[in-house]
Amino acid sequence: MQNPFARSAVPLLIDGHNLIAQMPGLRLSDIDDEAQLVMLLRRYAAARRGRSITVVFDHGVYGHSQRLDGYGVTCSFARSPHDADTQLIRRITTIARPHEWTVVTSDRQVAQAAAARGIKVIDSRTFAQTLQQLTTPAPRQSSAGADKPERLPDQSEVDEWLRLFGEEEQDNPA
Repeated sequence: MQNPFARSAVPLLIDGHNLIAQMPGLRLSDIDDEAQLVMLLRRYAAARRGRSITVVFDHGVYGHSQRLDGYGVTCSFARSPHDADTQLIRRITTIARPHEWTVVTSDRQVAQAAAARGIKVIDSRTFAQTLQQLTTPAPRQSSAGADKPERLPDQSEVDEWLRLFGEEEQDNPA
């Protein structure tokens, strides 16, 4: 199955808290959930040169830095009385070239607004799986016998290696 995000420079508009709710290891109750997601998105953007990402969150937590922009990611926090969905829909209606964008959301109203403008919509759960795969290092392959504990060579093995490599042991007078 081909990855729908591979090597694409299509800009993304992301429903931030909607995506956090789908990310393994992230929780909406975390004080720094937005920053954690932004770090993952930065890695994603870096792996996809030319990718620009705009992520919209509901109101930020008091004392939480709202300056998370950089490395291909632009963040926005909705201000009361509006929520992120309202801000996302407003942005969707002003996108100049809608066919060039992708919206990441699981919110029905946001998805409908994007589809009405001809913008591709990716479900947050689907994007979360892709993001997780791309930002999690692949497990190292174990070599044959890796489960066996390492043992030190005995003296006869050391002597054999020294002989093979021309480093025969010299007798040192005591």
